[in-house]
Amino acid sequence: MMMENGLSMEYGDGYMEQEEEWEREGLLDPAWEKQQKKTFTAWCNSHLRKAGTAIDNIEEDFRNGLKLMLLLEVISGETLPKPDRGKMRFHKIANVNKALDFIASKGVHLVSIGAEEIVDGNLKMTLGMIWTIILRFAIQDISVEEMTAKEGLLLWCQRKTAPYKNVNVQNFHLSFKDGLAFCALIHRHRPDLIDYAKLSKDNPLENLNTAFDVAEKYLDIPRMLDPDDLINTPKPDERAIMTYVSCYYHAFQGAQQVGNVTHVPEPTRQYTYVPNNYNAETAANRICKVLKVNQENERLMEEYERLASDLLEWIRRTMPWLNSRQADNSLAGVQKKLEEYRTYRRKHKPPRVEQKAKLETNFNTLQTKLRLSNRPAYLPTEGKTVSDISNSWKGLELAEKAFEEWLLAETMRLERLEHLAQKFKHKADAHEDWTRGKEEMLQSQDFRQCKLNELKALKKKHEAFESDLAAHQDRVEQIAAIAQELNTLEYHDCVSVNARCQRICDQWDRLGALTQRRRTALDEAERILEKIDILHLEFAKRAAPFNNWLDGTREDLVDMFIVHTMEEIQGLIQAHDQFKATLGEADKEFNLIVNLVREVESIVKQHQIPGGLENPYTTLTANDMTRKWSDVRQLVPQRDQTLANELRKQQNNEMLRRQFAEKANIVGPWIERQMDAVTAIGMGLQGSLEDQLHRLKEYEQAVYAYKPNIEELEKIHQAVQESMIFENRYTNYTMETLRVGWEQLLTSINRNINEVENQILTRDSKGISQEQLNEFRSSFNHFDKNRTGRLSPEEFKSCLVSLGYSIGKDRQGDLDFQRILAVVDPNNTGYVHFDAFLDFMTRESTDTDTAEQVIDSFRILAADKAYILPDELRRELPPDQAEYCIQRMPPYKGPNGVPGALDYMSFSTALYGETDL
Repeated sequence: MMMENGLSMEYGDGYMEQEEEWEREGLLDPAWEKQQKKTFTAWCNSHLRKAGTAIDNIEEDFRNGLKLMLLLEVISGETLPKPDRGKMRFHKIANVNKALDFIASKGVHLVSIGAEEIVDGNLKMTLGMIWTIILRFAIQDISVEEMTAKEGLLLWCQRKTAPYKNVNVQNFHLSFKDGLAFCALIHRHRPDLIDYAKLSKDNPLENLNTAFDVAEKYLDIPRMLDPDDLINTPKPDERAIMTYVSCYYHAFQGAQQVGNVTHVPEPTRQYTYVPNNYNAETAANRICKVLKVNQENERLMEEYERLASDLLEWIRRTMPWLNSRQADNSLAGVQKKLEEYRTYRRKHKPPRVEQKAKLETNFNTLQTKLRLSNRPAYLPTEGKTVSDISNSWKGLELAEKAFEEWLLAETMRLERLEHLAQKFKHKADAHEDWTRGKEEMLQSQDFRQCKLNELKALKKKHEAFESDLAAHQDRVEQIAAIAQELNTLEYHDCVSVNARCQRICDQWDRLGALTQRRRTALDEAERILEKIDILHLEFAKRAAPFNNWLDGTREDLVDMFIVHTMEEIQGLIQAHDQFKATLGEADKEFNLIVNLVREVESIVKQHQIPGGLENPYTTLTANDMTRKWSDVRQLVPQRDQTLANELRKQQNNEMLRRQFAEKANIVGPWIERQMDAVTAIGMGLQGSLEDQLHRLKEYEQAVYAYKPNIEELEKIHQAVQESMIFENRYTNYTMETLRVGWEQLLTSINRNINEVENQILTRDSKGISQEQLNEFRSSFNHFDKNRTGRLSPEEFKSCLVSLGYSIGKDRQGDLDFQRILAVVDPNNTGYVHFDAFLDFMTRESTDTDTAEQVIDSFRILAADKAYILPDELRRELPPDQAEYCIQRMPPYKGPNGVPGALDYMSFSTALYGETDL
């Protein structure tokens, strides 16, 4: 099978199956594709011109299948099925399929090609298909000396060009690159066309153009190759050159078969040809040819003998080296031998392999030539036959195999040894790194300076080291085991390995002993420090609460206390007595705490423990405790004296409380009784206004006569304050409440006297009867539920309604009530007092002047004008009242006014505090 540009084909007779890899290479080089396209196009046109047509583009012109079918008819001389002339795709596919079927009918089985790819213009598939046609119709039938197709064509080229200088045809690419092979083929058959002697290997372009021009002009072989492509391509395309050379073969072999050549070809099995001009020259040529063949055979025999002797001698010299098993027992030595063997296989043996192959090739070629020229077979001298050489070669290969196996086994053994040595070194290095400084660490007395927590940390660290030491036991054993194995395997440097292993083992024993010794020392130091730590902890546990008790006691004994009663001072004295009863137990606790410190000091001094006196649990010391305890013992009698002094002070305070209470309990009720009596008079329900006024003044005189009692209380109160007495359980009265009550009594008397006097003035000026006054007072008192002497706006409104005053509930009614409130409460205090209430009710009940009446009076004086003049005022009113009005009346701004006109309406409303009539 061959791969042809993506085309797979099979030949029934196994033709060219060995060329599969060679054919596949054509897929990889675009330069080859370019050469194939040019050559295959020219080859196709060399046949299509016989039918009067040609192609320009190989991948386009075969797409409809018509010219493809025509090409097959021309080169085969057969008629294909009638093509489809339609232009549809399926017509084209049908034509291509007919062509492919015809190719298959010639013994070529197309495996993986579809007509669709040809119709689509797939260049690789098209070139593969044309190459298949060329192989089948131009190359397959070539046969030279039992060689067919490519091998036959190559042998034909070799035979024809053998006599020519600088020509050595070994293939269909590089052998034709300089053009001399093409020229030699032409000159061998037509020496009249080319003067070969003038050609030079150094001028390939001229050689190629000469051959291509002559072939096209005289041999009817079209120019299928481009000289520049052949020269510039490192490896010209084999298919293109084979296609072109096949045209030479058919041109010259066809001429020989019809007797139309100018020289005598070499003898072949294909033709017995006797030219018409047979003469002495021809006979001489035959003799020369026979002698030349004989000379060539003798040369090949001599070369065989020489090569065989040389090869056998080389094998003889090489065998002792391959059979040697000597080494220096080192990996480097064996690796050197292995490298020498690789050099032998890479550099020295390949030429001998080629020499052997050349021997066999020359021998076979010689025997073939002898057989073809009717000569007896060649028999080499004894010991140099092909079988002798083959046997020696097999012996060499067996020695090589054994030598290589020994080298590899020795390499593996020494690599194992080297690996063990490296492993030993690695583990020994790691172990020695780990042990570095460990002996010094184990011998250190660093724990002597440690505190308990630091010692415990060191002990934990030592325990971790002991665990680590135990874990490293396996490593030491591994190191010893590796050293033993190195000794067993006869490692070349066992002496240094054993010495190092011994050092490691000795050190390991020392580390074990030092570890145990340090462990014992750490345990003893821990025991002592734990004893001290327990004492420190016990001291801290006892000292902390005792110190707090001392601090609290000292604060209590010097604390500045404030008491106000006998009970409080007696309680303090009782608590102090209870405290003094606990001093015995406190003294025992103090001695116990101090003894703990003394024991610590003894242990520290005995074992010389640095920093052992420092207590990590507390900052308190025995000196602190001693100093504070001494302070407490001194403060106790001082506290006794302070409490006794305070007791005497509280006894004096108690006497002052009783004095104040006895007087206050008399004065307080007297003030309250006087206040109730005055309030009852102020309600206006007892007699006439004159009787009320008389009784109020009598109360006023009695109150002023009682003032010495208040002053006596003030003196007692001053003594109470100076003694810092703030509470008195013997009375509910305080000096402040008594002062306020006294002041309220005086104020109430004065206010009620003033109110009664005003009521008398109002009654006399307005002509109100006593009954009316009593009615007004009764109504006011009725709505004054709290007896405060004043009414809220709602209470005032209810009072007016009860007296028959009509106040609407609509918006106008609200406005009227607000106007009334503005009269009775002009300061907007939110309350209506009885005086204002009485004044309002008096005005409402009697004939009084109003703003409207005053305006009407001014209108009479102004002769019904809306304004009045100053002269009119001065004429009708007394001078002082006239000037009063002129100064206060605003200018008139209404209609029909005259200069100097005054607005008496605004003036009148302002007199009564009204702004809107």
